[in-house]
Amino acid sequence: MKFNVLGALEMVTDDGRSLELNTSKTGQVIALLLVRCRETVSSDTLLEELWGQRLPRSARTTLQTYVYHARQMFDRELPGQAGHEVLVTRPPGYAILADEELVDSKRFERLVREGKGLLDAGRPEDAMARLDEALAMWHGPAFSGMALGRVLSAHLTHLCEVRIRAINLRIEVLRRLGFYQELVPELSSLVAFHPLNEHFHAQLIEALYKTGRRADALRAYQQLRTVLDQELGVEPAPEIRRLQYEVLNHGRYDEDRPTRGVAPRDRFDVPWGLRAKAG
Repeated sequence: MKFNVLGALEMVTDDGRSLELNTSKTGQVIALLLVRCRETVSSDTLLEELWGQRLPRSARTTLQTYVYHARQMFDRELPGQAGHEVLVTRPPGYAILADEELVDSKRFERLVREGKGLLDAGRPEDAMARLDEALAMWHGPAFSGMALGRVLSAHLTHLCEVRIRAINLRIEVLRRLGFYQELVPELSSLVAFHPLNEHFHAQLIEALYKTGRRADALRAYQQLRTVLDQELGVEPAPEIRRLQYEVLNHGRYDEDRPTRGVAPRDRFDVPWGLRAKAG
């Protein structure tokens, strides 16, 4: 069996059947135990996820009922493997004893780590294969359709940040391989979905310039400047202003030109240190 949380919460049995787990509080319990599979999740943490600070009087008894329903589901869907063997009571709480490789979010994070390691080792093609496999595992927003409490919301934020990291790594792979033409449509889409992510804008400006689309690169800069001014009342980061100046001057950097304290850098050294924020 396999469990998926990168999209709708579902279980895929060994015979290929896909069972979408319900999005009730029983589903919340299963989802939280899956993203921390093989770890003991305390009853207090589960209670916080389900009800926050507004605990009903019967909260602990109701939680036990949700666990019971989850075990019944495992009993029905996993012949020969009792529910109490999958979802175990382990003081001070509960744990799902599934192999981490059976949970898509765990496999996703492993593949991203491997992709980063391969890129650092100078193996961009192998890194691309890992990153493509990782990103293909997403079939919609994680925990799609579920009402999330504070604990699962934190896990969602973490998974989204790792996904942004995987996208950035894939962009770096394409840059190292010189595939700027392939980067343009992908970066255009990313900019549309993450309009405040300056990192993606910088990559798009560079890719457009590298493919001979200087006017489009300058328009991309102006679009970024406009959205930052309208949404946040700020200018683009110094590194991106410098990148725009280089596009204007065909890659030349005038060290005598005032740059508001921006230190000279190699040509088109895109600001990789900028924090990638989801727009």
